[in-house]
Amino acid sequence: MSEFWLISAPGDKENLQALERMNTVTSKSNLSYNTKFMIPDFKVGTLDSLVGLSDELGKLDAFAESLIRRMAQSVVEVMEDAKGMAQENLLANGGLKEKMKCLKIDLTSFVTHFEWDMAKYPAKQPLVSVVDTVAKQLAQIETDLKSRMASYNTLKTNLENLERKSMGNLFTRTLSDIVSKEDFVLDSEYLITLLVIVPKQSYTQWQKTYESLSDMVVPRSTKLIAEDNEGGLFTVTLFRKVIDDFKTKAKENKFTVREYYYDEKEIKREREEMSRLLSDKKQQYGPLLRWLKVNFSEAFIAWIHIKALRVFVESVLRYGLPVNFQAVLLQPKKSSTKRLREVLNSVFRHLDQVAAASILDVGVRGDPWAAAQQPGLLSLCLLPHRPQSP
Repeated sequence: MSEFWLISAPGDKENLQALERMNTVTSKSNLSYNTKFMIPDFKVGTLDSLVGLSDELGKLDAFAESLIRRMAQSVVEVMEDAKGMAQENLLANGGLKEKMKCLKIDLTSFVTHFEWDMAKYPAKQPLVSVVDTVAKQLAQIETDLKSRMASYNTLKTNLENLERKSMGNLFTRTLSDIVSKEDFVLDSEYLITLLVIVPKQSYTQWQKTYESLSDMVVPRSTKLIAEDNEGGLFTVTLFRKVIDDFKTKAKENKFTVREYYYDEKEIKREREEMSRLLSDKKQQYGPLLRWLKVNFSEAFIAWIHIKALRVFVESVLRYGLPVNFQAVLLQPKKSSTKRLREVLNSVFRHLDQVAAASILDVGVRGDPWAAAQQPGLLSLCLLPHRPQSP
């Protein structure tokens, strides 16, 4: 997982020099890798509209992050046995130049080489329109995600329920994949074949006693047709009129009659249903995974554009007009976040003397996805997502 801080400082000579000092100190001390974060010149609009957008962008930022998390988790769920490779499918579609927009690149590279997509989000439009475009795009992705995953999960649940029936012990599992027509006496007015579960340690006892458990048991009619760790499933044929008596005597000897009547049509139906569900799941897998990959990329790219919009709006609100600020993306080195905060606080102390009196330490480490504020500058924490195994 990569952690990024997105900061903004006024673009006057004094603060550009401060940014250079910050770059020099962090580079020499190996605290972070820094790159300029280019943001286009948007139409500012009114102060009231910027204040409203600030609140709306905060909510949209959280929504986009949540959506990306859910989509990444969906990739993990769909890939199942290959979920260890899910990270390889979470990429961003884009590049440094227009001709490279068809390339799939890793999330870190996309963030560190971010360029505003003028074709998708025209910067000449009013800011409200740009934000509305991003919001509608993410809302549509979420709607489609819910619909597609609901359909897939219903199919998956039905398949798992059928598969679960074929698991477990002989007392509970389905027997349709164990028994065959030849195991039973069928269509007889007088005779019936029962299935009896016998503990392993009682096999010998069963063979010696089953014929005498009741009257009218067909001699030498028992056959072992399946076993598990606890016991075996035996057939026995007897006259229908003594079923109840046989069940009672069997229970007294710790033999369990499994209620099962061979139905060829039902067995065929179960097998066809399993085959159909497996086929449907296989058919859905490819298209769904491709949709998730494409739209994860779209949602992630939209999220980074939201970050850029937030930096622009918050910078204008904080530093005033005319618009003149520089945004910088910092990628902290491991175990250097505390020292990096101290450097930022020291270099930009002049921007907010009151706030600089005490260094804020807001949850970047405890909750690295959260927004973090540094005295005197805007700092947003931004992390490409690593999916968690369910």
